[in-house]
Amino acid sequence: MVASMSEHIIVERDGPVAELRLARPDKRNAITTAMYSALADGLAAAHADEGVRAVLISAEGAHFTAGNDLHDFIANPPQGQDSPVFRFLHALGGADKPVVAAVQGQAVGIGTTMLLHCDIVVLADDARLKMPFVDLALVPEAASSLLVPRAIGHARAAEMLMLGDAIDAPTALAWGLANRVVPAGSERAEALKLAHRLAAKPPAALALTKRLLRDDAPGVATRMDREGGHFADQLQSPELKGAIAAFFARKA
Repeated sequence: MVASMSEHIIVERDGPVAELRLARPDKRNAITTAMYSALADGLAAAHADEGVRAVLISAEGAHFTAGNDLHDFIANPPQGQDSPVFRFLHALGGADKPVVAAVQGQAVGIGTTMLLHCDIVVLADDARLKMPFVDLALVPEAASSLLVPRAIGHARAAEMLMLGDAIDAPTALAWGLANRVVPAGSERAEALKLAHRLAAKPPAALALTKRLLRDDAPGVATRMDREGGHFADQLQSPELKGAIAAFFARKA
């Protein structure tokens, strides 16, 4: 394996599998603007490398990610579709090569919505998926307002996106948001095994199959952009300032 690290993102190569690993466990892998840039660059490099046949997204420590690093997010809000977070989301949503995710502990906000764009999702049995956008006076992102209801139905989607309730790994599996639930600590090994299985498939046929499965890509991209506009508006709202202040007060 050959590894490099940039901005708390480890890029590791295991034969035909490129792994992008969140490596900020002391902050529960909360994602900064610089980390989004590194993730977007890592996906672009994997897409351009003919030797890479599959991508694995994983994380170090007890949690997949606590979502956006709010201090960094407020200081560096996304400014348009060329911002690092949107570059990452569009790179992930438009990836032709299969993407596998290994998820443990908390997967908050984008930690859940990014999974909607992965082809295979392996959850540790301690994983909990949560999208508390409304609680932070924000709106869904990553086309989750389109993809979550499509995957689990309107009623369950409203519960997750409007009430912000977390769901555990068995529930995520039963609802169709994951492919496997495995004992905690074995999720990365299982996901890597599945990534290698995908990497061994005929690449052109695999890419075409993925495109057929995601043949609504223009709709997804349009929804991402629409959400992004509302998201940017909410970032300037008084209610966001109050919600963020309340969040940090609870943390304190």
